[in-house]
Amino acid sequence: MTLTPFGTRLRAAMDSRGPLCVGIDPHDALLAQWGLKDDIAGLERFSRTVVEALAESVAVFKPQAAFFERFGSKGVAVLEQTVADARAAGTLVVMDAKRGDIGSTMAAYASAFLDPASPLFSDALTVSPYLGYGSLAPAVDLARESGAGLFVLALTSNPEGAEVQRAVREDGRSIGATMLAHLAAENAGASPMGSFGAVVGATLGDLSSFDLDINGPLLAPGIGAQGATAADLPAVFGKAVRNVVPNVSRGVLKHGPDVSALRDSARRFADEIREAVSA
Repeated sequence: MTLTPFGTRLRAAMDSRGPLCVGIDPHDALLAQWGLKDDIAGLERFSRTVVEALAESVAVFKPQAAFFERFGSKGVAVLEQTVADARAAGTLVVMDAKRGDIGSTMAAYASAFLDPASPLFSDALTVSPYLGYGSLAPAVDLARESGAGLFVLALTSNPEGAEVQRAVREDGRSIGATMLAHLAAENAGASPMGSFGAVVGATLGDLSSFDLDINGPLLAPGIGAQGATAADLPAVFGKAVRNVVPNVSRGVLKHGPDVSALRDSARRFADEIREAVSA
């Protein structure tokens, strides 16, 4: 099975539902805030509630694989069901697993999340290029074959990221800029948008020294609890702002388990983002 390319499906979802991406991050403190135990039952209840509350209104869900994997095989089974339920409801799923390796190991990671026959098949996967961009080739190839996408860590919001991503190569270009250039090449000629995106933090301020116009999506964590607002997006992303997929996790999830409150919060963020990127 080969799907319509991820970039095409994402553009349609963003245009019809707005560009909001909601994380599914069932860490122990959030489960406790919801009045749930930090166990499989709590994990399942949390994930099911988020999907049921928001699947028909947001463009993208981004489950963080680590919060499910910490429970072993039973947690992974909940993740499989969460992905299946979200995709069945018409919401795109970006698996936040940040995989990165070489050769057959990278190919196995790609197969786990980008092969339509896999129970964890997702519309896109976050990957780390810091064994060299070329190490991602198995994931790039399988994504093209299956119609899935990738989000490559380029300019992340964590302070530690700068020591690698802003390091300057012998040719005078930073590592982060190099990753963006690779992605622009992957997306060349794609319409309406390529399937190979970058992760770029919304909290980073002025990024005018970087060419973010990669003809692909820009997954932007940092809205809400991390301090960035929808109004910040045009200044950070410039002319590439229309391709930004802002990710909100705690800002929405803190309102659970009340379904109405979850929906109201997601709607407010979506409206603010839509207004900011279309101004």
